[in-house]
Amino acid sequence: MVRWLLAAAATLAPAVRGFYLPGVAPKEFDDGERVEVKVNKLTSTRTQLPYDYYSLAFCRPTDVVNAAENLGEVLHGSVIKNSPYDIRMSETQFKILCRKVLTEAEAKAFADKIRDEYRVHMLMDNLPAATKFVDDSVPGEPVTVYDVGFPMGFKGATEIPNTVDGVAYLNNHVAITIKFHKDASFEGARIVGFEVEPSSVKHTYAGAWSDAAPPKLTSCSGGAGPQPLSAAGEIVFTYDVKWEPSDVKWASRWDTYLLMGDEQIHWFSIINSLMIVLFLSGMVAMIMLRTLHRDFQRYNQLEVAEEVEEETGWKLVHGDVFRPPAQPMMLCVSVGTGIQILGMLLITMAFAVFGLLSPANRGGLMTAMVLLFVFMGVPAGYFSAALFKTLKGGAAWKQNTVLTATLYPGIVFAIFFVLNFFIWGEASSGAVPFGTLVALLLLWFGISVPLVFLGAYFGYQRKAPDFPVRTNQIPRQVPEQAWYMQPAFSVVVGGVLPFGAVFIELFFILSSIWLHQFYYVFGFLLLVVLILILTCAEITIVMCYFQLCAEDYHWWWRSFLTSGSSAGYLFLYSIFYFATKLEIEKFVSGLLFFGYMAIASLIFFVMTGTIGFYACYWFVWKIFAAVKVD
Repeated sequence: MVRWLLAAAATLAPAVRGFYLPGVAPKEFDDGERVEVKVNKLTSTRTQLPYDYYSLAFCRPTDVVNAAENLGEVLHGSVIKNSPYDIRMSETQFKILCRKVLTEAEAKAFADKIRDEYRVHMLMDNLPAATKFVDDSVPGEPVTVYDVGFPMGFKGATEIPNTVDGVAYLNNHVAITIKFHKDASFEGARIVGFEVEPSSVKHTYAGAWSDAAPPKLTSCSGGAGPQPLSAAGEIVFTYDVKWEPSDVKWASRWDTYLLMGDEQIHWFSIINSLMIVLFLSGMVAMIMLRTLHRDFQRYNQLEVAEEVEEETGWKLVHGDVFRPPAQPMMLCVSVGTGIQILGMLLITMAFAVFGLLSPANRGGLMTAMVLLFVFMGVPAGYFSAALFKTLKGGAAWKQNTVLTATLYPGIVFAIFFVLNFFIWGEASSGAVPFGTLVALLLLWFGISVPLVFLGAYFGYQRKAPDFPVRTNQIPRQVPEQAWYMQPAFSVVVGGVLPFGAVFIELFFILSSIWLHQFYYVFGFLLLVVLILILTCAEITIVMCYFQLCAEDYHWWWRSFLTSGSSAGYLFLYSIFYFATKLEIEKFVSGLLFFGYMAIASLIFFVMTGTIGFYACYWFVWKIFAAVKVD
């Protein structure tokens, strides 16, 4: 099994490179043809609040045009617009972009963003601008690494020449290096790299300024200091362009952005998870093949029936083990939503592994997840209704279906809506517009809710299964349990191993979200998800067996909570990550972090709880169907 999983990982890992969404075609540029540069949002890991590029006094084109954005881009806070950069294919040039006379308020707005370490994001031929640095951590094997975007400026310090400590300096000049690839198979050139090196220059010029015929800059010969933002005044924005031929083909131009420099850590994550799975698999195998086999032999020997009655063990609760739990509707609603989330996750992972969610299609991953969640309403309704009928829910099936369609999505939407108010208050582009909120509500109530009802219809049409043992009229008294078999203790312990199987990969996922890094090793992630499913199933079966042996038949909710408690560890880990890896100081930014991590933990809780529940349900059914009961 280990050999198979490792081989699968080796097969899937390269799938993250070289695949592109069907329909994303390369574009060839002829010499002298204009290459459009678009501007995107301004981002900071210190605030987590993106802003529109033109929310600051940057140079603007005559007419600002918004690019078409999909649902995922809007939810991600992207605001893509045209820019005044005039770049022509193969033309090396230095140009003045514009001259701006900043008011004191505009200069302060720039300075505040620089102190919050904001980065500027641009796009050229669908490639994001990046600053290049060389990773020489491995001797003799230097690797070129891209950091997406470029810093808006820097704070002065005593060790930086010609700067004043604490004063903000604006990067008003960008040196653009564009890499292109030519081949005999096509005419023109394809852009395969977009590198930007920013710098701060306090430009000077002779004579009076004229926008129609800008004077020659006297600061280009060198010796000019950086551009401070200590007060109102003029700033001249400039750029130069350099073209470099490249052997990188168009289909591989994202490789440097997606470079996985920490591949060994991902493999360590997989091996760590496999060790947990092997340990649990050994315990399950021991229970199934040795303990249960011995139990079956003992319980099925009719000649020693009297001795069996004197035994203690899981068979003694056969008359109560399928007794419906407390709050059966809530359990059915949770399980239905868990199926919806699990189906969305697995299909999204499959699409990503096969290259159908390329980073070239910005916002594609988020859009796919939202739409798949909506369409997974059918299995959500089906499984919720089928379980509700199994638990003899009766006439309350309409209420069960409505709650399945609205409870957990409603909680998530309510948290999201409240957080969105705070983002609106900060005038951030990350605030979801009212129209998009209406679109999300239409997706929810116009498509998802009807699909849940459709699935519920088929779930209620299904014949309720006959339990392998009859349920007694009078509930059996549960013996007093040892401290380590108390529900709270066993639930808390049960969540450790599922979380342990994913926590290393979780670090990279959190870094991609909160440190604005690309995450595209979906081959590894798919394996980790599969290992998580196995771990949740196995730990729940083990804990359930020990519980039944202690003659405690209240397994329905405990099986859900045992694996679902791993979400509590996920939230605790997010607190640790916040304290050790992030430098967030603003209240709203911290609120966003913990609000979104609360949503993620709730989703993780429902999904892992559902996996544990169905594993335990199958296990209990199998063992009680295999014994003879009078």
